[in-house]
Amino acid sequence: MITTGINRAARSTSAIGIVGTGSYLPAHVVTNAEVGEPAGVTDEWIFGKTGIRNRRRAKPDEATSDLAVIAGRAALESAGISAADVSLIIVATSTPDSPQPATAAIVADEIGARPGTAAFDVNAVCSGFLFALTTAEGILRAADGDYALVIGADIYSRILDPADRRTAILFGDGAGAVVLGRSGGGELLAGRLAGYGADRDLIRVPAGGSRIPPSMETVRAGLHYFAMNGRGVRDFVADTVTAGIRTFLVDAGVSAADLAHFVPHQANGRMLEDLAGQLEIPFERTRTTFEELGNTGAASVPITLDHAARAGAMGTGDLVLLAAFGGGMAMGLTLLRW
Repeated sequence: MITTGINRAARSTSAIGIVGTGSYLPAHVVTNAEVGEPAGVTDEWIFGKTGIRNRRRAKPDEATSDLAVIAGRAALESAGISAADVSLIIVATSTPDSPQPATAAIVADEIGARPGTAAFDVNAVCSGFLFALTTAEGILRAADGDYALVIGADIYSRILDPADRRTAILFGDGAGAVVLGRSGGGELLAGRLAGYGADRDLIRVPAGGSRIPPSMETVRAGLHYFAMNGRGVRDFVADTVTAGIRTFLVDAGVSAADLAHFVPHQANGRMLEDLAGQLEIPFERTRTTFEELGNTGAASVPITLDHAARAGAMGTGDLVLLAAFGGGMAMGLTLLRW
């Protein structure tokens, strides 16, 4: 487990915070009826189980980097800087354009970053954005950098089995981004990253790597599809994630009542209602996008944060808790002041 920022005396006095946000969603809206038919379930069943009504789907010629580039440009514009001002680019994704090169390298070139700008990917599945955010903050602080562009982007529609009602109904495609910089105002106050490898089989894509290389046989067997133990994931969130957030807040000297905004990974609306209730965070303070966008993987937290910021929901000085969980299993938490 990695924890940052709770020992204030050990940190630099120069505040690093989010100075810009952005997001991008494909235009194609996919309804519950469209995903429900091949999965053998109805619109009513999907909404009752998940709270999701729609999700977005990338065009056939759109790759993860395409979504990330547009979200990244929006965040740069929001921050009032250019790509040339960025010293670091991190893309969190578990659906990269290809195994190599890093999707971040493609993004760096497409947005016009300076030659030599550090760019790499992070894969902590749906927790990836917060792993990338904490990593970027540490690098900026250690290297005395000015700005970092951190992007979460996924196209899960490419790895879903349309007949699997446990997964096909949940996911949408999208990208969200933030710019980190010496804010002079808001600040990342604390972060915690944790992994639970013993539970790694709860979420997986079995084939396509060095353990089970791609072949005609693996494709025919459907081993390149995303697979999830839904009940196991729900138990993980109810037990491990809930306890982890409680401990994190205590260690940071913050109570749930102090939080102006809770921005969780948009895994499943019913799950988030339970999580907020267990944490005693009023649901009206929980920022959500799941009803119209579904679960957008590593993009869900930055998309939801961007939507809240652009809607004017975030006030100067507000305490914000970002929380994500996903395959690995992994959990990422970030406390920030807006």
